[in-house]
Amino acid sequence: MSVNEQDFKNALKLWASGVTVVTSKAKDGSLKGMTATSFSSVSVDPPQIFVCINQSADTGENILEGKAFAVNILKAEQEDISNQFAGGASQEQRFANVNWHEGALGSPMIDDALASLECTVVEKVLAGTHWVIIGEVQNVDCRSGDPLLYYNSAYREVK
Repeated sequence: MSVNEQDFKNALKLWASGVTVVTSKAKDGSLKGMTATSFSSVSVDPPQIFVCINQSADTGENILEGKAFAVNILKAEQEDISNQFAGGASQEQRFANVNWHEGALGSPMIDDALASLECTVVEKVLAGTHWVIIGEVQNVDCRSGDPLLYYNSAYREVK
């Protein structure tokens, strides 16, 4: 017996998390990106993280095809970037007016993000509606600032 979907969602929205934008570059050179809060470290040796991405998301398809991606941890003042990558905007519109540079593996790394981790895909697991994608961190950019947080269906600040 499993819990109903709404009770599950109500419980999960009470988990405070940081906000990331997961990005990748397709073999044809097109950029893909999406906002994600399902991200965590896996291992320090080797340095690995995971992201969970819905099977239907074109960003996930792109990551699995290209075998590389970046996780950009957003700063508190980057709520607009989170919204831009979360909505129904086209992939082209998502990258509009966002300063980024290409990482060593080709993934877009947001210039002013709190941190950006560029990874190679080492494993993928299909779990329900989502891919759990494990990446080995190859490059890291870190900056100072406060993180953008999401809790109870709203953005929050560190106090």
